[in-house]
Amino acid sequence: MEKLTIAVQKKGRMSDKSLQLFKESGIRFTNGERRLIALSNDFPIRLLYLRDDDIPQYVADGVADAGIVGENEVLEKKKPVDVELRLGFAKCRLSLAIPKEIPYNDANYFNGKRIATSYPQILTKYLIENSIRAEVHEISGSVEIAPGIGLADGIFDIVSSGSTLISNGLKEVETVLKSEALLIKNKAITKEKQALLDQLVFRINAVRAAENNKYILLNAPNAKLDEIISLIPGMKSPTVVPLADKGWSSVHSVVNEYKFWEVIDELKNAGAEGILVTSLEKMIV
Repeated sequence: MEKLTIAVQKKGRMSDKSLQLFKESGIRFTNGERRLIALSNDFPIRLLYLRDDDIPQYVADGVADAGIVGENEVLEKKKPVDVELRLGFAKCRLSLAIPKEIPYNDANYFNGKRIATSYPQILTKYLIENSIRAEVHEISGSVEIAPGIGLADGIFDIVSSGSTLISNGLKEVETVLKSEALLIKNKAITKEKQALLDQLVFRINAVRAAENNKYILLNAPNAKLDEIISLIPGMKSPTVVPLADKGWSSVHSVVNEYKFWEVIDELKNAGAEGILVTSLEKMIV
């Protein structure tokens, strides 16, 4: 039987989250983590552990059928791949930063300046679109030290919490790109491999749908059922089960967690009691 080959980052936060997503999707790998290749007995799939900046190339060349990689790497490498799914994790931004003591008004500050980055393609595109003439210095490694050693006037780099910038005396001044993890695929993927990828995406979507939704059970006076049901309508319609106590029913529903917290006071004011909220593992919509 054919196996779907997926490239993932061999270490780091993106790698950990990718492996967790596979695990939550019912896919486990038998020969350990972070070897060059890992196989699964739960699904016809194998993983290739690669450097994140190599993943777009491997997918474009067909060495891997698909890959999980940051949007920033896909845009930087400009390889011919298709985006199958936005995964919603490993969110970050690519931003311009300068020494914190320097006054800043707008992006025109960078005219005639030197900018150090590991993402020259994305940066150059931004500069051209904004008619900014700046000198781009491509470096790898610790980009944030470039202004401090006199290599550049500013930097263009990944920002998550911003703590690295602060520790190096820098401030973020322009956000150029917001990035997240993507599931990409080879443009010439076979029908058989696409069918396997469709199955994987179905599992992933079920896991993601459950993340922000909660299963809610509560007791409600029958006289207030319509009002309470209108507050937590659920996916289609709540389940209502009569209780042993006359005039009361148990209401079961699935709602978005944020929606629940918005209406909790209204539920209580409507007479809801014994409210129980539990997590979901999977949700098929």
